[in-house]
Amino acid sequence: MAATFAGLDSPLSFRSPSQPIAATGRMRRISPQAGRALELLGHAIEYLTDEYIRETEHLSAGDPQVAAIQLLMALNREVYFECPVIATFGERLRSLLGIPHC
Repeated sequence: MAATFAGLDSPLSFRSPSQPIAATGRMRRISPQAGRALELLGHAIEYLTDEYIRETEHLSAGDPQVAAIQLLMALNREVYFECPVIATFGERLRSLLGIPHC
């Protein structure tokens, strides 16, 4: 995986520059292990965000808690994007009929 963080004034990233941020309209096959990891990361992100907002009067991009939240969010995206994309019905049908993709 990459080494630059797409976050608030941070030099690190856990997303490959060639990897899209979102593949709209495409479902992914999420294994039980990946699903559990996404669930745990989501709960951790929600908890840290709630605590940060509750305890902090001024939001700051340089705050270590924000960096921790960004790290968890990056890991969440990494787990999600490692799950294989499910072929659409049209793609499966074209493959079955031997029709090349346009």
